[in-house]
Amino acid sequence: MTYLFQNEAVTSYEAADTEKLGELIAPKLRDGDVLVLSGGLGAGKTHFTKGVARGLGDTVPVTSPTFALMAVHDQGRIPLFHFDLYRLEHAYELEDTGIFDVLGYEGVCLLEWGEQFQDELSDEFLRVVIEKTAEGARRIYFDAVGARPKQLRQQILDTLEQENGASASE
Repeated sequence: MTYLFQNEAVTSYEAADTEKLGELIAPKLRDGDVLVLSGGLGAGKTHFTKGVARGLGDTVPVTSPTFALMAVHDQGRIPLFHFDLYRLEHAYELEDTGIFDVLGYEGVCLLEWGEQFQDELSDEFLRVVIEKTAEGARRIYFDAVGARPKQLRQQILDTLEQENGASASE
């Protein structure tokens, strides 16, 4: 994996690196975890999700559920509920997505474009922010709201620090 980890952020230079980051994080995830992915169109949210699914052991191809709103990936260690809320304009539309049936229960909820509804969705979540840089790379960092997401964030940062140290010594 060719990425740069510094100042608690990852710079990913290729889509495959963004996927690898998701794969690296997946073993830390557990039932009830909620990840809100933030980033513009083409930032890499779906690539990150592909890596998470692969890291959970699911081999079914991942695509963004833009029109279906939700995709379930349940062939891995724990289910992954992948939502794309881009097309929703109002909080009351969330009810029709099925999100409240799975949010915070069995499995991991991963929400693309969820930041606009985060107050309605969960009291605790890990926000994964993916920003495009001027050079075409992706800068990825993590914000946590709540005790479990803060613990998860620290586990992720510790893992990235270990990976970065191992890469530097090679």
